Amino acid sequence: MGWVHSPIHLVEFPADDPDRARRFWTGLLGVELVDRSADEGEGWQTAVGAPTLGVHERGKGPGDTHALPYFEVEDLEVASRRVIELGGEVIHPGARWVICRDSEGSPFGLAARAT
Repeated sequence: MGWVHSPIHLVEFPADDPDRARRFWTGLLGVELVDRSADEGEGWQTAVGAPTLGVHERGKGPGDTHALPYFEVEDLEVASRRVIELGGEVIHPGARWVICRDSEGSPFGLAARAT
């Protein structure tokens, strides 16, 4: 089972009010959520520590309705095929991130390991 490098890479929370969500997580966990760089996408995330905690404005996409854990994998294509082989579903493929559902319908993400 060598495809998972780190159990959890990122936990992402969509927010109707991103400022309120950032105040909540900062106040609860004592972490700082900073602007993401262009290659990290939109929103804010922790810059240190692991796993990364992220917040973004709620939208209409598949990763915008629930909090999602992202698992870092060595090869997105191989891991995506494995999701399907195990009875899961890839609902939003991508080059750096893939949104999936497990065999029971629970959403999660896969993140390509940074090179």
